[in-house]
Amino acid sequence: MKVKLKHVVFNLLLLLFWTCQNENVLEKEIAQVDVDFTVERFDEVLLNTDAEKLPKVKETFPFLFPKYIADSSWIERIKDDLQQQMFSEGKHVFGDFKIQRKEIERFFQHIKYYDKTFKLPRVITVADYVDYRNKLVLQNDLLIINMMNYLGQDHEFYQNTPMYFAERMRPDQILPEIAEKYANRYQYQSQRKTFLDEIIYHGKLLYFKDVMIPEFTDADKIGYTIEDMKWANENESQIWSYFVEKELLFSTDPKLFTRFTVPAPFSKFYLELDNESPGRIGQYIGWQIVRAYAERTDTDIMTLMRTDSEEIFKKSKYKPKR
Repeated sequence: MKVKLKHVVFNLLLLLFWTCQNENVLEKEIAQVDVDFTVERFDEVLLNTDAEKLPKVKETFPFLFPKYIADSSWIERIKDDLQQQMFSEGKHVFGDFKIQRKEIERFFQHIKYYDKTFKLPRVITVADYVDYRNKLVLQNDLLIINMMNYLGQDHEFYQNTPMYFAERMRPDQILPEIAEKYANRYQYQSQRKTFLDEIIYHGKLLYFKDVMIPEFTDADKIGYTIEDMKWANENESQIWSYFVEKELLFSTDPKLFTRFTVPAPFSKFYLELDNESPGRIGQYIGWQIVRAYAERTDTDIMTLMRTDSEEIFKKSKYKPKR
């Protein structure tokens, strides 16, 4: 019996070593992918803009200057105390933005490795007013990052922001949220009618992050605190049992999305444990289903993003350990 157990342990260690070696080889190969881009610091450009320089700046960044705002209003805004503070906070938190640029570069290398048709966007940083619902913009060939939405959850600018949003307004959330924007571009699902459709939809977005930003923790990928992540991992089996026993999976009740997939201070089981749970727990369960499917089928990421929820669910054979 002891000999057999040793044999099993040895095989598991060998499999783990082989998997790690393959992942290292893959990451080294991805690191060779050529991506050439610059981060255009519109925030710094605007800080140094006066009435004489403004026409040239508008020519370079026309999409950032709505036609209904007069030039004189821009000059007033640049000199405004609040805007000056925003410029200062951006510089204080992000410095030269080199750390974030390197992270974005690694992400672009991953996308280009899996999608040879991928075209690099124009990446621009701004220091605009806080907008926790629209933290960055990915539109056509533009990626615009508002640094004021990522200053750290306890920043004074977020005094009136709900805590469950402020918790994700950290510098380390920039890349996970960029990855999510791109995941939505690659995502295809013929329907999102049932609760199962919805959680697998979100699960695909999170699995995209597994592949494209593997160096980030699971907590960072989903935007949880370490405590939230621990709670989700420890209660995965009970959460799944609740969904199954209450026959929620194939329900089309839109209230389920509000209870389990949209940003909220906690998930709504209508039980005593609600206040202990993190919000969006349905996204977490969808993620585990998609992970199980990917592990069983070895499907490439671009194909997986186009696979319907029903197929993913059936082939995943998802069953969390108790």
